[in-house]
Amino acid sequence: MSLWSRISDAIAALSTGEGLTAVFDKLRAPPERSVAFAIAVIALGAKMAKADGQVTRDEVTAFREVFHIAAQDEAGAARVFNLARQDVAGFEEYATRIHAMFSAEPETLTDLLEGLFHIAMADGFYHPNEDAFLEQVAHIFAISDTDFQALRARFVPDAVPDPYTVLGVRPDMSLEDMRAAWRKLVRENHPDAMMARGVPEEAVRLAEKRMIDINRAWEDIRASHG
Repeated sequence: MSLWSRISDAIAALSTGEGLTAVFDKLRAPPERSVAFAIAVIALGAKMAKADGQVTRDEVTAFREVFHIAAQDEAGAARVFNLARQDVAGFEEYATRIHAMFSAEPETLTDLLEGLFHIAMADGFYHPNEDAFLEQVAHIFAISDTDFQALRARFVPDAVPDPYTVLGVRPDMSLEDMRAAWRKLVRENHPDAMMARGVPEEAVRLAEKRMIDINRAWEDIRASHG
């Protein structure tokens, strides 16, 4: 059964009047956790689309870069998106439910936030409302300001990404400590590690860009230290 078929099954309860937030409460164990991850990206992506007031073709394309949607599954994906966009529940409630589901796996919450950054930047413009939205989601997810800024530095081209921010280290740390931080990020972002924590296979492709950014930051730091 495809990911999107499972999503369709998961949201069948919506026809009985249940909301998306109720669906999250039913998706707490593998393999349904990957379904929950996909629904979370769609739902929060829909709420974020309301933050900047429009949904662009680029944002739809960006979503397709995270999740491969077969022609027969497009209607199901669109249904989740539209339900989330129309739901009276605020994004804070969605984010709170998602945090409760993945609270023991903070890396998964970071994966999800990264997917939202990818979608937010798809049209080439980082709207101030998107920034406020993502910062609040990060706060609800209990993602530290340092980690949030590291994600932002990788995605938002308002300046050359600071390699120390990308790795979440300080310039006054020893090179060995920074090397340890780099190695930890490499381990955590290995595709096998991402799959083990319930990230859908389709979303693992984001790790390719992430690993490029992480390794480039380390190379910059190492070069600066001679």
